[in-house]
Amino acid sequence: MVGELSDPITSPLADRLLIATLKLRTPKGLWTTLFSNANPNVRLEVLNQSIVDPAVSVSDYWISGRPPGVWSREIAACADVLKVDALTELGEGSLYRVTYRNPPVVYLFRGLGIPLQFPMRIQAGTIQIEVVARYPEFQKVLDYARKSDPAVRVVSIRRRSLRSHLPNLSENQQDLLARAMAEGYFAVPRKITLTDLAKKVNRSKSSVSEAIALIEQKLLETALGPSALVP
Repeated sequence: MVGELSDPITSPLADRLLIATLKLRTPKGLWTTLFSNANPNVRLEVLNQSIVDPAVSVSDYWISGRPPGVWSREIAACADVLKVDALTELGEGSLYRVTYRNPPVVYLFRGLGIPLQFPMRIQAGTIQIEVVARYPEFQKVLDYARKSDPAVRVVSIRRRSLRSHLPNLSENQQDLLARAMAEGYFAVPRKITLTDLAKKVNRSKSSVSEAIALIEQKLLETALGPSALVP
């Protein structure tokens, strides 16, 4: 572990915003824990989170290695999962949208007023997360993580901007991606044609096609790293 931090009350870091990366075992009972332990060679990336109600959220997951829909039944069988939608292939994996009951960490972050940072990477029951918080709040997150996994590691602590899960998308690109997903363009089977999607966003078919291709490339770079696109 990165060296122990001093007391938050007297530490000169107390009023600073810390950007820390933690690596720990995922809590028992979560679908991501059950799934990743059962499939240790499969990589998951949690790309986002939307609140459905105080107890339920929906997130998009990139899962490596298999066509869309292959994992749907296994994921849906987990007790905390309410709904699974297979979306589309992306790179060497597929996107899934999962509606689930919130794990306790969501309430911790919500109570502390700390935003969840994406993507979160999970493999073989281990998750790597980034925390952006002032020292006292970070210490509470770390204490909570230690209860779940006494062997939690602080991989790094720094002060700089994090890349988001949509690092290079403009506001217009993010709006188009959200609209395309809402209309079912990435669903399997597809619920709207490219032509009809272009009409709904009042753009030409060629413009929307080019924009979506660029969005997919940037998402792929985020999931696999830019070097994965180099021949």
